[in-house]
Amino acid sequence: MKNILTPCTEMFLTLGFKSVTMDDIAQKLGMSKKTLYTYYSNKEELIRACVFDFFNYVTEEINGICLQSKNPIIELHDIKMFMMRHIKNEKISPQYQLKKYYPEIFHELSDMQLDFMIGCVSKSLNEGLAMGLFRDNLNVTFIARLYFNGMMGIKNQRLFPNELFQHSQLMSDYLEYHLRAICTESGIAIYNTLELTANE
Repeated sequence: MKNILTPCTEMFLTLGFKSVTMDDIAQKLGMSKKTLYTYYSNKEELIRACVFDFFNYVTEEINGICLQSKNPIIELHDIKMFMMRHIKNEKISPQYQLKKYYPEIFHELSDMQLDFMIGCVSKSLNEGLAMGLFRDNLNVTFIARLYFNGMMGIKNQRLFPNELFQHSQLMSDYLEYHLRAICTESGIAIYNTLELTANE
């Protein structure tokens, strides 16, 4: 199924969930629409498969980054860089289209994102506390949920319209805002070193 899901996901993220038709997909895959329907009976079923396949890919990659990172600050920086590489056409706003046209899939995905992010960020915060990189008076449960809410919030087109904000820059600015709020001096020093290296 990967030979179907991967190019379809690319099309949906680049062109949007609404505008891509089953005819477009069949042409892209080099198969008839009739053959495509033997795998997925309708467009919504295909979108569901693509969305959750991509979610699984992203979570596996993030888990891999977490396993390899030396500390939570480098981890967050590396996750940001990974996500920025996967940002497609920002004007399309796939998340907005998914919410508007396929709300059931959107809400199911949102629940999965919440569970994954809360677990991931809470673990990162506890590791940072143990290493002396984050302030020792942090409320981990609160900060984890606040971080997730902020990451979802910067995708809100009404708050951050594309003509005024690049999503990649929003991600960078939000991560800096988050880390400077929770880091000790040692943590800030690591973050500053990462930023200097990235800007060279």
